[in-house]
Amino acid sequence: MNPIRTQAAVDWAVLALDLGGTQVRAAVVRGDGIVVTQRRSRTPVEGGGEAIVQACLDALQACRDAHAAAGGSTLLVGIGIAAPGPVDPIRGRVIDPPNLGPSFHDTPLAERARASLGLPAFLDRDTQVAALGEGAFGAARGCADYLYLTVSTGIGGAIVSGGNLLRGPDGMAGELGHLLVDRDGPTCGCGAVGHLEAIASGSAIARAARRKIDAGESEPLARLALARGPAFGAREVAEAEMTGDPVAASIMAGARDAFARACVGFVDVFNPALIVVGGSLAAGQGDRWLEPAREMVAREAFRVPARRARIVPAALGDDIGFVGAAVLVAQRLGLQVGPPRALPGERGRPGER
Repeated sequence: MNPIRTQAAVDWAVLALDLGGTQVRAAVVRGDGIVVTQRRSRTPVEGGGEAIVQACLDALQACRDAHAAAGGSTLLVGIGIAAPGPVDPIRGRVIDPPNLGPSFHDTPLAERARASLGLPAFLDRDTQVAALGEGAFGAARGCADYLYLTVSTGIGGAIVSGGNLLRGPDGMAGELGHLLVDRDGPTCGCGAVGHLEAIASGSAIARAARRKIDAGESEPLARLALARGPAFGAREVAEAEMTGDPVAASIMAGARDAFARACVGFVDVFNPALIVVGGSLAAGQGDRWLEPAREMVAREAFRVPARRARIVPAALGDDIGFVGAAVLVAQRLGLQVGPPRALPGERGRPGER
């Protein structure tokens, strides 16, 4: 019998890696979803692909060292990697991510991690990993048919049907941020026109605000841009909306409307029980972001799926990539996760229902 498969969830852990365009984050995560140790560093995009890979390996090694120094009684069974798409989850490669520089291309990140740390390593797109985490421990716990959307700098997604991720023959299904919502809209980062990400993402909102500033249409936005410098983004546009700037309000309302229209399409096409929405922009807006989508789905989607679908905030916050990585490893190795950790507002200590 495989000794790994006989371990209780609290007796095994994974090394989790969450690779992003600005940060490399690593952690030790137990099989019950508890994040034990974390390390983070800046993503050295300017150093090229090999520098990024080395930063990932260093972060994972630092977490393993910290785990060992703390006693290391929990068995490390593998490495789970959440990476920006597109990815090849079968070969464990990051194919051509837009925010990691031109030399980070077809990178065998899972194999490099396995060779460096001597543990089985598994990789998937960050939104797929997040969906796994929300399904096992978060807002979609116990739900077999749901969508996960992240609304942040960009917009990503994942589709879970019958309890399984819908991957497609190339492993790239679920790019929900690239749904066409406005044929006359702005150009998306992928090169196409009018995608949801080009209108409703944090980067799109910031670009729209910059255009209004350059045209001299909003003094409040211009003041915020001057004060915040390179940090100016969607958060500042949302702040200007709340202080009564009509230009900022128009930009934010347009983003929320595009998101709502996309959700109508998602409900009609996928008939989900849940649409779980995460990401920093959606989290910061809360019901201000979600309520227009709920109302438009109820009004415009097909009656039967609209009655079923609920649009809810994600529950795992910044831990979502780490927790999902533990679920990814567990699935690949045939392990059981749980018992679920307590969600915010639930009684009990972490790890208890």
